[in-house]
Amino acid sequence: MRHFLGLLLGVVVTAVLLAGAGWASQDAVRGMVSVAGGTAVDPVRDTKALVGIGAMLVVGLLFGLVVAGRVSPLATFVPSMALLAWTVIYALDVNRALNLAPTDAAMDPMIVQAGKGMQDLLSRGVFALLGIALFVPVLMPSRWTGRRDDEDDEYEEAADSPEAYY
Repeated sequence: MRHFLGLLLGVVVTAVLLAGAGWASQDAVRGMVSVAGGTAVDPVRDTKALVGIGAMLVVGLLFGLVVAGRVSPLATFVPSMALLAWTVIYALDVNRALNLAPTDAAMDPMIVQAGKGMQDLLSRGVFALLGIALFVPVLMPSRWTGRRDDEDDEYEEAADSPEAYY
């Protein structure tokens, strides 16, 4: 049951990493692009940039909880394979990999914004970095085994010995 819940959590983490980080990166980068163009944008007064930064913080918090938490390794394996597979496709065929992102003009503008952010993060190697960081916990053998209660075992052994009664 733990691994099934980890699989479901992995699917959710994959969606949040791809869509959330893609969408948030476009809003957070908006201020830097405006500064490069010559107009200064104050991030405190620009609510879209603040929302983008807040969304990136939420994605980062979820990423940290999944990597460091004691959940099934499938929760990190599923998103790591999705991100690394997309990176391999990008390395082999750039156009095909970029066409996998939802950037069709007929879609909702927020989905298109997330798709353009996904393309940007993919081309800059951020998805490869996140994929490798998510794959490292899968290699830890302690993540695959269940929890053991060692204290209970020691207590039962001590109760069976005659010295335990004195």
